[in-house]
Amino acid sequence: MANEDKKDFNAMLHDSKDMPKFQIITDEKSIQKYGGDRMYFAPPIEYDRVMRLVPFGKLLTVGAIRDYFAKQSGADFTEPITAGIFVSIAAWASYQRESDETPYWRILKANGELNPKYPGGVEAHKEMLEKEGHTIVQKGRKNIKYYVKDYEQALFSL
Repeated sequence: MANEDKKDFNAMLHDSKDMPKFQIITDEKSIQKYGGDRMYFAPPIEYDRVMRLVPFGKLLTVGAIRDYFAKQSGADFTEPITAGIFVSIAAWASYQRESDETPYWRILKANGELNPKYPGGVEAHKEMLEKEGHTIVQKGRKNIKYYVKDYEQALFSL
């Protein structure tokens, strides 16, 4: 996202855009990749609600949230692009509020990767996770990414 300081993320968080909704996809490659044709779209506020469930010291991945929504809704999968966007919206909305914090830093990308799109980028994400006892490791030489070491041991179950 760009121009975060000029956006009202709390307004975005509460704009459901006609969601929740389902869509039937017909692209064979996508059907094979996601294991079905029934795609679910959860509204941004639902991502925020689930993110708030994760307690101190525990972690959750965006993929686990998507799986949870698909299971709850009876869909084959939850749309991946909006999932990433809505997690970021929830993070920035929390950052913009003076109280009523959403612990967005406990939500990781796939394979325990830190999210550079969170407020303050990877450095802030790293700092918040370390405060909760997690160890962060760096991988790569040119395309450097950061991960929570042994993140699977701290996963929260929805």
